[in-house]
Amino acid sequence: MNLNPRTATIILHDILAAVFAWLAAYWLRFNLDMPPEFQAAAWSTLLWVVPLQAIVFWRFGLYRGIWRFASLPDLKRIVLAVGLAALLIPVALILFRVNAVVPRSVLILDPLLLLVLMGGSRLAYRAWKEHRLASVLHPGSKPVLVAGAGSAADFLLRELARNPAGFHVVGLLDDSRDKRGRLVQGIPVLGALDEVAVWARKMEVDDIVLALPSAAHAVRKRITQVCADAGLNVLTVPSLEDLVAGRVSVSSLRRVELDDLLGRDLVELDDSGLHRLLTGQVVMVTGAGGSIGAELCRQIARFEPAKLVLFEQSELALYAMEQELPQRFAGLQIAPVIGDVKNAVWVNQVMAEHRPAVVFHAAAYKHVPLMENANAWEAVRNNVLGTQVVAAAAQAHGVGKFVMISTDKAVNPTNVMGATKRLAEMACQAMQQASGTRFVSVRFGNVLGSSGSVIPKFQKQIEAGGPVTVTHPEITRYFMSIPEAAQLVLQAGLMGEGGEIFVLDMGEPVKIAEMARLMIRLSGADENRIRIEYTGLRPGEKLYEELLADDESTLPTPHPKLRVAKARPAIGTLAGELDDWFRTGGFQPEAAVKQALTRWVPEYKPQDSGR
Repeated sequence: MNLNPRTATIILHDILAAVFAWLAAYWLRFNLDMPPEFQAAAWSTLLWVVPLQAIVFWRFGLYRGIWRFASLPDLKRIVLAVGLAALLIPVALILFRVNAVVPRSVLILDPLLLLVLMGGSRLAYRAWKEHRLASVLHPGSKPVLVAGAGSAADFLLRELARNPAGFHVVGLLDDSRDKRGRLVQGIPVLGALDEVAVWARKMEVDDIVLALPSAAHAVRKRITQVCADAGLNVLTVPSLEDLVAGRVSVSSLRRVELDDLLGRDLVELDDSGLHRLLTGQVVMVTGAGGSIGAELCRQIARFEPAKLVLFEQSELALYAMEQELPQRFAGLQIAPVIGDVKNAVWVNQVMAEHRPAVVFHAAAYKHVPLMENANAWEAVRNNVLGTQVVAAAAQAHGVGKFVMISTDKAVNPTNVMGATKRLAEMACQAMQQASGTRFVSVRFGNVLGSSGSVIPKFQKQIEAGGPVTVTHPEITRYFMSIPEAAQLVLQAGLMGEGGEIFVLDMGEPVKIAEMARLMIRLSGADENRIRIEYTGLRPGEKLYEELLADDESTLPTPHPKLRVAKARPAIGTLAGELDDWFRTGGFQPEAAVKQALTRWVPEYKPQDSGR
């Protein structure tokens, strides 16, 4: 270890502490009135005691730590070093026949005093460096309350003490009764989380920090709504995943976003099973640049496939993934392929060249109003014909598993997009044979932050000062995060044996109007400043979405967030009938498209036909 000036200063401090502790032990032994003979003994024995203690301290590594970060492990080393030195001192005095009288009480008092001096000085220095009196030393900082009194709160208090970032904490709130009245880093735990509005008034604070990165989203949503109703600004610490990965520090406070409240608990994956499915295999993803396709690529890359084939029609989206994946996953071999899923020649060529073992088919048109009216035929061609082309190529080239991404809008559809996805499900079911490629479909609802999602639209409207447009006051939707959806798609792909339609547990539906109100509150505004305007349902739009059709039932699976829909079986002649339809070529008008869809998907009830 290099003996730099800082280390030398610390060593000198400990030597002086050892001198003072030894002499003070004598003074205390004689009630500060030490006889002359004992004064001489105290000074003469210092020549033996202090060097011995200094050697022990050095051997115990007391000078490798940094005082600013002194903690329990440092205190433990000090206790052990002082304790060992206390045992060695009488041994050394006897062994070297030191001619001095050392009272037994001195041998007991000395290590106690030395422990207080050495440990206390280190902790005092840390407290000073961390600006424990932040409100005094930083008079411009804002007082805040922290929701949570666990590890995240402890880390946050330490970080804010070192780097106040304009805040100082005046109290903590936690639902654990055992923590009430206790101190965390010297800050009191005042009360329960639901009492946040009361304590905010008492402590005169306007800002609340949620230090609950691992708490259930329902808890965070409850506290955020209480804070929003009280007119408080709500901040949050980063997720534990980001903290552990070192991407951010605990003090990187940010405003609570809707994802924090509508997100869900972590998905438990069968990692060993997914390694068998994906590791060392060639995996192909269609629509690889879209919201779900891109996240599927990221999740698949974690399992180290031999090659990841990215099939995407958008040049810009494909370029973005080509740049992102090698940076995030070193050593990952990718094959970026521009292409249209309706181009059978090119899809077969790609399959023949790369020979994928697993195909995830995420390419689709999914925007409900856009796929109505004049775009209905293109929706059919892309969503149904495209699925047929990729599925047939997978079957022809020995793909082991084909997983199609479906939607909750395929259940009792009232729009062209939902009907085409239901027809695509049926086409995959009709292609399933006793052996060969296993076809699996996965249904789920809306994902937070996807392209075309209502949330970015609301954010822009709020930033512009409103109004926030909602189609209907009672319209509801299911939401989940993009990573959760992608992970469950992988899990369903692993579990599927062929012909199943998996349904993801989407939790409870959310009223879009309530979501808009919450976003307005989180922005620091209210409905007096930013109003909500109802515009009426758009073409093909339903008030609510269903995950199962009326004539379907579900069966549980070993995974709590996946169920299997027992859907009406597809007729065996469906593939041939669809081939005949698409071979007619040319453009099909909207009325003809909807009439054909009602023939194959009898549960489809177009809104303009009486739904």
